[in-house]
Amino acid sequence: MQKYDLTTGPIKQALLRIAVPASIGFLFNTLFNVVDTYFAGSLSLEALAGLTVSFPIFFILIALASGIGTGSTALAGYHLGRKDIASYHQLAKNAIILSIFVALVLVAFTPSVIPWLLRLAGAQDLVFQYGLDYMNVIIYGAVFQILNFTFNGLLSAQGNSKPFRNFLIVGFFLNLILDPMFIFGWFGLPRLETAGVAVATVIVQALGTVYLAWSFFRSKIYQPALFKQGKLNRQTMKELINQGLPVSLNNATVSIGIFIIQFFIFRYGNNATIAGYGAAIRIEQIALLPTIGINIATIALVSQNFGANAWDRIEESIKYAVRFAMIVLAIGLVIIFPLAPWLVGLFNQDPAVIEAGTLYLRIEGLAIFSYSLIGIASSTLQAIKKPYYAFLVGLIRQLSPLLVFYVFAEVLGLGVGGIWWGIVVVNYLAVILAWTLASSLLKSTKLRKIKS
Repeated sequence: MQKYDLTTGPIKQALLRIAVPASIGFLFNTLFNVVDTYFAGSLSLEALAGLTVSFPIFFILIALASGIGTGSTALAGYHLGRKDIASYHQLAKNAIILSIFVALVLVAFTPSVIPWLLRLAGAQDLVFQYGLDYMNVIIYGAVFQILNFTFNGLLSAQGNSKPFRNFLIVGFFLNLILDPMFIFGWFGLPRLETAGVAVATVIVQALGTVYLAWSFFRSKIYQPALFKQGKLNRQTMKELINQGLPVSLNNATVSIGIFIIQFFIFRYGNNATIAGYGAAIRIEQIALLPTIGINIATIALVSQNFGANAWDRIEESIKYAVRFAMIVLAIGLVIIFPLAPWLVGLFNQDPAVIEAGTLYLRIEGLAIFSYSLIGIASSTLQAIKKPYYAFLVGLIRQLSPLLVFYVFAEVLGLGVGGIWWGIVVVNYLAVILAWTLASSLLKSTKLRKIKS
């Protein structure tokens, strides 16, 4: 069996072979963000709040990058499942070109709307300035962010998540050195504060692009002649956009959700609340890391077996994905719940920040399983070329808090705690919707392909 062939062999081993390196890589990616958060918190509470309030804007960039990357994984996996290597190379060429184009558009138009978005999120005074300083630099690294996700998507479709893992591990250690150099102005460099956080990130991402491109062009499946023959094709580009756009929109809805959360936090809380929330979501992200790897493995396995019409393997892949996710999340919850105050205190020792972050973690812990269940269902929909349904789930999930938060925080008088309880309720309603759609569409698609 060729290494990139996921249509034969044990499902469990294949899932772990993809998910474990990816999860380790994203662990270091989250630690990368934790380092940013730590150094911002060491500047001031306002700097930490500024970095936190800019996160949903930064997440829009990540949404676009992951959309193209995830779309590339699903389509590339489908071609590999059909053993159509020429189409894989044409897709790769078009995905790289599309990534560069999207990045250039972002750089051209985003800077003019960043101040408005920060104001919309509720940032004022120093919090606004710190967030603006960060985003005004980070946007210029968009091309590297997007290309990194694209190359990773093309490699993940082969069942190879190790290059991205390697990049994220090395990137973490580089960031650990570069962050204080640019933030505090070590070795004669100017003191850039939150802008320095962004400069360090852009440098690391640029180096990552070089390494991931090298990994793709050195992969066993890559054939220079086929890549050269691949053309900028309207149909291929259309398929990429149709597959990637709903993923990007789905991920972008997370930014909408974060904006809504921050709006209600500023309404019922203060800067300490937003800083505590910023620290807590970093901790939550670490607990959810294994599920990211599982989602990547789900897309790769389901998409290749979808291309091969191997329906039993698709069902088995989903079953193992859910089982592994529930086990690792249960372990994470057992660790986080009792240690929540200490973990939040690693970022900032202000008692109000610790109290706010601890409350979030101990209520949100109840929702931790829902994130993975939604992710696996969405990954399945993307892999069987039904990404718009995943977007529908995401949109409903992120907009419904406007009503739910108001009821819990205002009508029931729960204040900030009502926001956290509202997230729990909304997420489990989204689980029901996501799995109803995934099960129904998987069944109907199977019947249609069998008949044809």
